[in-house]
Amino acid sequence: MSYGDHSITTRSSGFDRHSRKASDTPVDWLRAAPQCVIIAAIMAKALLDKVWDAHTVRTLPSGQTQLFFGLHLIHEVTSPQAFQMLREMGLRVRFPERTFATIDHIVPTASQVRPFRDALAEEMTAHLVSNCKEFGVPLFDLDSGRQGIVHIIGPELGLTQPGMTIACGDSHTSTHGALGALAFGIGTSQVRDVLATQCLGMDRPKLRQIRVVGSLARGVYAKDVILAIIHWLGVKGGVGYAYEYAGSAIQAMSMEERLTICNMSIEGGARVGYVNPDATTFAYLRGRPFAPQGAAFDRAVTWWTSMATDPDATFDDVFHLNAESIEPMVTWGINPGQSVGVGEPIPHPAEAPETDRAAWAEALAFMSFEPGRPIVGTPIDVAFIGSCTNARLSDLRAAAEVARGRKVARGLRALVVPGSQAVAKAAEAEGLHEIFQAAGFDWRKAGCSLCLGMNEDKLTGREICASSSNRNFKGRQGSPTGRTLLMSPTMVAAAAIAGEVTDVREWLR
Repeated sequence: MSYGDHSITTRSSGFDRHSRKASDTPVDWLRAAPQCVIIAAIMAKALLDKVWDAHTVRTLPSGQTQLFFGLHLIHEVTSPQAFQMLREMGLRVRFPERTFATIDHIVPTASQVRPFRDALAEEMTAHLVSNCKEFGVPLFDLDSGRQGIVHIIGPELGLTQPGMTIACGDSHTSTHGALGALAFGIGTSQVRDVLATQCLGMDRPKLRQIRVVGSLARGVYAKDVILAIIHWLGVKGGVGYAYEYAGSAIQAMSMEERLTICNMSIEGGARVGYVNPDATTFAYLRGRPFAPQGAAFDRAVTWWTSMATDPDATFDDVFHLNAESIEPMVTWGINPGQSVGVGEPIPHPAEAPETDRAAWAEALAFMSFEPGRPIVGTPIDVAFIGSCTNARLSDLRAAAEVARGRKVARGLRALVVPGSQAVAKAAEAEGLHEIFQAAGFDWRKAGCSLCLGMNEDKLTGREICASSSNRNFKGRQGSPTGRTLLMSPTMVAAAAIAGEVTDVREWLR
């Protein structure tokens, strides 16, 4: 069984459409077909339902679907307990060839020489290495050249493919939906279940299509689009839904931009988010190590194309957003929905829906921000370019365009952390690291870094960080009182140089 050849197939109806005689009319063929084929020919379906149905094992007594997962990604933080539970239950990994491991969350980024100075990082890494060896799971270790943030290496290695179901013990697994997959973040006990059975009991979500139409202005990026979507729909707006991103603005995006969009679906409350596979998807995947090769790739493209949403498919809800209305976004509060355009003031709680007023007041108090004050000019102490949201090569290129020939503000700490060893290698081949270092940024090794402060990279005290990451929760970046402003990588680079939040569009003119 080759990983590149998608081995999950739908149940056969018993009718071979290729066996009909040339003399048969469409009516003759339909009369010969089972009723299920007639229904399938008539009913248009979305990718959500096609992929879900293709991976359904059975309906459980609870009403949930027992869903088979084609790919399982693991890392050093949420897997040690899961492997220990397998040992205690006397179980093995059911399909070790469908599970892949990497080191990302707790790995240091300043120096990755082992043993790590951080004892906990060393312990978790040692557990992952030994668990993968014991259970036969492939590991992209630090000497592999393929290590990196799990949601960056999956697509760049071609592990992530259209029409797949994917699970990982990390909430931002929705990232992989950019390639037309259904990708779910799961908890540690569910990591155990997927290791043991390759299946989970899942509730099928409703489906909302988010249509972004028009063209983005210069200085406005995918990060601004997803922050705008969450701003309008709210951090709970997607609860119970999958998000299908569509429209001319989405279709025009590169694969790396789509990955940014899908990455933050979970921040809007959606369980998964995806973009239908198209020519951009196929061009991105061609030639990648774990993607099908040669004639197998062409066969895969045919199947991948068939899994895209049908033109006449219906949705539970449709949300429209005009790309021209989006400006660079900056969060001012303590969740990703609390944001404004860079040209707007920090809002007053009285402007919020009644159910959100207390949360807005809490956010303003924590951030020590005054309503009505412009977000532009907010001083920062730290700048962070990285994370599974924005640490790909295109992100670094865009930020380097701003940093070129300029200097980071005096006394400000600025980090650039590539999302993978492959991204770092490509960036260094282009000399991007030299641009950042000349400007005063610290060029680091691949890892999650300051996104979640689980490693040595942390905020101190009440520091304010301009961050290209995905969460601005209290304590997210390592200090319980630290403050995070989410924005695009170019906005972070501009803020690092200015020493305060600034409108990057003025820097790019």
